[in-house]
Amino acid sequence: METVLSGIRSTGNLHLGNYFGAVKNFVKMQHEYNCYFFIADFHSLTTHPTPENLHNNVKQVMAEYLAAGLDPEISTLYIQSDVPEIPQLYLLLNMNAYVGELERTTTFKEKIRKQPDNVNAGLLTYPVLMAADILIHNSNKVPVGKDQEQNLEMARKFARRFNTVYNVEYFNMPEPFNFGKELVKVPGLDGTGKMGKSEGNGIFLIDEPSVIRKKVMRAVTDAGPTQDNQKMEEPIKNLFSLLKLMSTPDTVEHFLNKYNNCSIRYGDLKKQLAEDIILFTTPIREKVKEISKDETYLAKAVHTGAEKARASASKTLRDVREIIGFKAF
Repeated sequence: METVLSGIRSTGNLHLGNYFGAVKNFVKMQHEYNCYFFIADFHSLTTHPTPENLHNNVKQVMAEYLAAGLDPEISTLYIQSDVPEIPQLYLLLNMNAYVGELERTTTFKEKIRKQPDNVNAGLLTYPVLMAADILIHNSNKVPVGKDQEQNLEMARKFARRFNTVYNVEYFNMPEPFNFGKELVKVPGLDGTGKMGKSEGNGIFLIDEPSVIRKKVMRAVTDAGPTQDNQKMEEPIKNLFSLLKLMSTPDTVEHFLNKYNNCSIRYGDLKKQLAEDIILFTTPIREKVKEISKDETYLAKAVHTGAEKARASASKTLRDVREIIGFKAF
């Protein structure tokens, strides 16, 4: 069975874009592949070196992914910092990573532009740590977004370089995992681009109904159609994309007909969309609250994940050390 690995951010909450863009597919994948999902708390320090409450951030993310359907008994769900083999492999891979190639990565250039007062070594070697995350389980496939494709290519480069330097065929060449037709791009409420935390245009799975209603009612619209069957442009096209995800087909058809005959009232559409989003998110939100209070279940999930992840990681690190030449006296 092929091994699939995916990292999970340890800051912020899940929004609808995360759920439909990845998590829904992760829940299905865990039954079809040997899946490793990790909460990237080491990675978070590259942009948040002094987090206010790292532990609670990680706990919240863990609860949300469990509530969304990841099963710690089926897949391996773990916290990055609970697997010490990862930073050890990171150190060893750094010995064959070169400053020039790291400085040329797109993510490094973007990060130093966004945080010029915090250009730390972790930012520079971010692709190496990502490679260690992937290679520690000798993964075959990695679900990545467009912004991370270059870093996955770097992981392939480091794997290939290790194999070449030590004259072995040890590491797999990890391939990007493509969800194909199942991949969904969820638009934000600001009328442009995809939903995201940093853009401030998202609806989170833990948002209360009152918050959801306020956010949706503030969604950007236009002046309305002026002729029958008028071509739909952003931001209305985005609003209908959300409606198609969250509402029943007859609801979508109702508002589409209203748009096409120029009788649509965007306020009515938004009210309906908000209620449909609330209907969808309420069971997940309530489950997140329930899991967050269950310290025993959370602890068991974390310990089970760490144990399974370390079993895989320790074998890889042991093999890598032997290949390099580290031997016990």
